[in-house]
Amino acid sequence: MVLNDEWLSQTPEAALEPDLPILDPHHHLWERPGNKYMLDEIVADTASHNVRQTVYIECTSMYRRTGPDQFRPVGETEFVQGIAAQSASGGYGATAICAGIVGTADLRLGDDVAPVLEAQVAASPNRFRGVRHRAAWPDARTPPRGQPVPREHLLLDPEFRRGFAFLRRYALTFEAWLFHPDIPDVADLARAFPDTTIILNHLGGPILKGQFPGTTEEIFARWTADISAVAACPNVVMKLGGIQMAVNGFGWHERDKPPSSDELVATNAPWYEHAIEQFGPARCMFESNFPVDRLSCSYTVLWNQFKKLTKGFRADERVLLFHDTAARVYRLPLAAELPGQ
Repeated sequence: MVLNDEWLSQTPEAALEPDLPILDPHHHLWERPGNKYMLDEIVADTASHNVRQTVYIECTSMYRRTGPDQFRPVGETEFVQGIAAQSASGGYGATAICAGIVGTADLRLGDDVAPVLEAQVAASPNRFRGVRHRAAWPDARTPPRGQPVPREHLLLDPEFRRGFAFLRRYALTFEAWLFHPDIPDVADLARAFPDTTIILNHLGGPILKGQFPGTTEEIFARWTADISAVAACPNVVMKLGGIQMAVNGFGWHERDKPPSSDELVATNAPWYEHAIEQFGPARCMFESNFPVDRLSCSYTVLWNQFKKLTKGFRADERVLLFHDTAARVYRLPLAAELPGQ
């Protein structure tokens, strides 16, 4: 059961440009008490837009119940590999759900992370693409066994970097999920490991209320400068999205009625436009971050926002933003290579 369907139904929209191919490079699946988002739910959400492929990002789902702590996250990859096989059967529609998989490993294990990475790749040899070791700090939640406790400036930690160095050996990417004060750490990490692709999640995690000082204007000014600096690192790619979460502070989920795509564009455009300007379409990809961003808007409204935002872009730039940048980064078929294109 998804809990906010009735609230979301108050802002109905038809999907714009329903033939535009989309690769959603950031979503989760889980089954938690009173909160279920599994294959049926994402198939229903993606049905309105032409979502051809998706990439699953770790969210501590289905860890192994037993065994050494460092190997427990392998259970998540095993679980998602099964979901991907269900989708690939064709019995759930044409979208290739979980065509790519990003799991986790505690990179602070240093040299000892190698067997964990090998186990992750072995659990999904045809789909496992990268690792996310969360660096969002502070975070009051207690992570499950096998998930590292977030802490300040994780990306600068020497032991973390010893583990990070193994990503290149296994041709794996790194997902950087952090909050905006730590964006400079991403640039430092990228310069230290220029041969490893780093995907900056959720626009670098701008947090407008609660955890960090400053007005929205002050935070935006700091964010723009830091984004420009990290964009100078050619091995960093930007995910455009993930700012409809409660933690970001925009407050959409507190309204009596969810926002329309026009309202989202009016508020979010300066953030997206600066990121695209600095990184360029070839290093940017739109993302849903569902079901987390579902707290604030529907899947249809979210992607309508992105389509309205880019209506003045060239056709080739839009193909990159909506599909092919993600396809290249996660080693998946390009839009022109898909059946029916």
